Amino acid sequence: MEALVAAANPHSLQPSLLLALLLITTSRVESRAGRMCGILAVLGCADEPSQAKRARVLELSRRLKHRGPDWSGLRQVGDCYLSHQRLAIIDPASGDQPLYNEDHSIVVAVNGEIYNHEELRTNQLANHKFRTGSDCEVIAHLYEEHGEDFVDMLDGVFSFVLLDTRDRTFLAARDAVGVTPLYVGWAIDGSVWIASEMKALHDECEHFDIFPPGHLYSSKNGGFRRWYNPPWFSEAIPSVPYDPLALRKAFEKAVIKRLMTDVPFGVLLSGGLDSSLVAAVTIRHLAGTKAAKRWGTKLHSFCVGLEGSPDLKAAKEVADYLGTEHHEFHFTVQDGIDAIEDVIYHTETYDVTTIRASTPMFLMSRKIKALGVKMVISGEGSDEIFGGYLYFHKAPNKEEFHRETCRKIKALHQYDCLRANKATSAWGLEARVPFLDKEFINEAMSIDPEWKMVRPDLGRIEKWVLRKAFDDEEQPFLPKHILYRQKEQFSDGVGYSWIDGLKAHAASNVTDKMLSNAKFIFPHNTPTTKEAYYYRMIFERFFPQKPAILTVPGGPSVACSTAKAIEWDAQWSGNLDPSGRAALGVHLSAYESESDQNHVPTTITAGAGANSKKPRTIKVEAPGVAIEG
Repeated sequence: MEALVAAANPHSLQPSLLLALLLITTSRVESRAGRMCGILAVLGCADEPSQAKRARVLELSRRLKHRGPDWSGLRQVGDCYLSHQRLAIIDPASGDQPLYNEDHSIVVAVNGEIYNHEELRTNQLANHKFRTGSDCEVIAHLYEEHGEDFVDMLDGVFSFVLLDTRDRTFLAARDAVGVTPLYVGWAIDGSVWIASEMKALHDECEHFDIFPPGHLYSSKNGGFRRWYNPPWFSEAIPSVPYDPLALRKAFEKAVIKRLMTDVPFGVLLSGGLDSSLVAAVTIRHLAGTKAAKRWGTKLHSFCVGLEGSPDLKAAKEVADYLGTEHHEFHFTVQDGIDAIEDVIYHTETYDVTTIRASTPMFLMSRKIKALGVKMVISGEGSDEIFGGYLYFHKAPNKEEFHRETCRKIKALHQYDCLRANKATSAWGLEARVPFLDKEFINEAMSIDPEWKMVRPDLGRIEKWVLRKAFDDEEQPFLPKHILYRQKEQFSDGVGYSWIDGLKAHAASNVTDKMLSNAKFIFPHNTPTTKEAYYYRMIFERFFPQKPAILTVPGGPSVACSTAKAIEWDAQWSGNLDPSGRAALGVHLSAYESESDQNHVPTTITAGAGANSKKPRTIKVEAPGVAIEG
């Protein structure tokens, strides 16, 4: 999705910036936001507490050190352990975890950030005394006030484990759509294990699974309960008329929330619509923030891609328009292939799409972190909410369109959220995703889906409602041809030869005979291509247990569709590949010679619906669209 980072910093990212970071870590600073870290909780061990057990928990917690390289903490209460690896984004001096209430009877380990923590401190918790400036400390105090019913009050992304030492009960919860990763396991001795990544618990548990997003787990009730129940979750068809200004304001608000930080931050920019809007809105609102006073308003742009790739070209154009200081990171197909094993270990998946897109992001994140940047803002989630993937051109009606967006959002935690979080956290970098803001999702998913449908006869391409919301003639956010650029998946946009190179490498490592016996070797989610087989071999080397294999989704897909959406077009069943180029009759091969860079791309091939055999070619003349033939 994203291939470029713009880092806010008053000067260039030189030793002076790193020195400033050191000064922050040794001084008390005012709190403005949270952190992305690693947590491990072992709850209710049967054996007596011992130094050996504590040492084992510490050893397993260190498997998460990449997520929190700044500090670590471990609190033991009887037969329970809460361990934390910290990436300090806010209050680096005093916000170490675990966190507590006033008398230390409530202990909390948190991965995430709570954007409305100041409001909660003022309105809900005015009578409480806070020990740190950490945004996440409000969790302990809210539990004191409201018991287990406080989770929906949190505006942010989070995974946490809370231990109530008064009655030795615990509570764990995960954010609405699973922006932060979380796993839960059960050991043979009856203990419950909860961790940010599977690698911290898979060796100790008889069974483990993904901790479901939007849920909490209570030892008092002995199971899961959904705390996140938005109207769209039932997949009922909404009927609210499209209000472009309301949508724009909701997204701007989501971005502004994520500008709260005590460290240098960035915004990922691939040159596509989503990341370009993130960058444009960030620039428009950065000047008035406390972060700008600390780090300045200049954005430094960093891009990753193969030489001559679509994203490099598009990102440079957007960077020039927005006035960022532009830099490019190039990688070769061999660089990516060499990183595949590390990528699979860190992302904990064998899903083909995720690995293809995670690898460039993984390589880029290392470069970004080396320059002193600790947090980036990214554009994940837009395609799921607005039906931006090219296969949505073939949606037969608004009802199917809306249900598919609901299915895609519900599955985000296994795909793009997983990639954006783990590929960056592998190097101690935090990614924030404003499109997945809880309030913004509610706003966008309440729109009558008729407005989201791809309608060439009405001048609407994919994500038209989002494009139109930011199509401001008087104060343009972006040039027209960027605002109306066709969707390009990150794994495609970094360079088409990237995927072709992966396939060729897999073919050299997986024989025809190996693939023919795949159903016996891998009976669950049987790989159907040599590329999928290759990733699966690596995954099972790291995570051989059956529960680990079951955490990865499967099923047929075309251009990132769900299995259900393949029914929209009969020809797709013979072209099952997650690349956007697999959307036959839809994908426009971008970045061939264009006679005029100042206009919207001249043609877009759009499917005429599920039953159409002939694609329609439409001529685009911003801001309108006229049918050519």
